[in-house]
Amino acid sequence: MKRRPLPVAVAMTVVATALLLTACGAGGDKSGLSYETTGAGQEVAAPRESASASEAPAADKPDGVDLSLPSDIDLVFDWDKPKNKNEAAAMDDAANYLRALYRGVDKRTTKDAAVTAYATGAGLHYAQVQIDEWIKGGWTATGTLRNYDATTRSAPNCTSVEVAFCADPGRFYGREIKTQKVLTTKPSIDDFDYFKIVMVKFPTRTDLWQASKVFVETKAANCR
Repeated sequence: MKRRPLPVAVAMTVVATALLLTACGAGGDKSGLSYETTGAGQEVAAPRESASASEAPAADKPDGVDLSLPSDIDLVFDWDKPKNKNEAAAMDDAANYLRALYRGVDKRTTKDAAVTAYATGAGLHYAQVQIDEWIKGGWTATGTLRNYDATTRSAPNCTSVEVAFCADPGRFYGREIKTQKVLTTKPSIDDFDYFKIVMVKFPTRTDLWQASKVFVETKAANCR
């Protein structure tokens, strides 16, 4: 059996009553940035430096936290940055959110500084649930996870950006910690996932965005 990068059994589907976002500064939010999800409303945690951040290359710690991953975990972000500065920054940190999640999987902890730096509220809860499932199963990750076809949309207040993208885990597997056995299967059309992550600007920083809400559609036909 192949271990999906985000376990289907615990994938937290966010109910979006009105998913469409209006442009930043376009006036009233007629569609509403309305995501109902468990864990929302938690306090935003200030990012703190990882104890091992000084050991990581500068490229692996963009906000002072260690995002480095082992060489057998390859997260590919095959997308173009938007021209809007806020949306580009939110997209960058959505990628960092996934790096932080899989760093937590590799380090076998939900309390790594990278996780708390790039997630808050329901986004933090989602990451913690996913990491916990990998830990409980006795797995770590290995292989290549390709993320592509990303789009961004801003809320009117300019402090929230939805980052949507496809994920192809066809070459991304679980590996048993005890036996080192890689749990592989043949690629399937059911492998594809479609993510929508609401990124919010950190209140005391202009360059840091955190995942606050997550929607995942598994077996996504639009990503095939």
